[in-house]
Amino acid sequence: MATVNLSENRGSEVPSAGGMRFGIAVAEWNPEITEALLGGAVETLKSCGAGEEDIEILRVPGSFELPLAGQLLASTGRFDAVILLGCVIQGETRHFDFICQGVTQGTMDLNLKFNLPFVFGVLTTDDQQQALDRAGGRLGNKGTEAALTAIKMVALKNNL
Repeated sequence: MATVNLSENRGSEVPSAGGMRFGIAVAEWNPEITEALLGGAVETLKSCGAGEEDIEILRVPGSFELPLAGQLLASTGRFDAVILLGCVIQGETRHFDFICQGVTQGTMDLNLKFNLPFVFGVLTTDDQQQALDRAGGRLGNKGTEAALTAIKMVALKNNL
């Protein structure tokens, strides 16, 4: 388990997001968490130079629907990267395992199918507190980290 706030350590210099376009798919399930992730992602994209008009948000019922939403966004040809934001919290059944496996594999498949950055911003936690810690709490905001990853991956692709 990460014990540091990675949102504050941006690693290498972050390129400008000016001129880049981002699609964001966010799950409505666990809205206290996912809306905080979304806020972190949008704030980061804007602070790095993306305009309001360069960010399009698509809401879906749950995390399992994120890969299809990502595919729909990518299919428009309007985006340089797609960020997928969700939260799956362990319950009493294996449902958690199936959802996590599906959204993870779906995201990987999209990266390879579209040759486009699809950023996995889905929290998979044991409990609500772990999710809160990663959605703007003591361990930062994984939405912020997803946005930084998207910017860096677009820049990497553009520089090749």
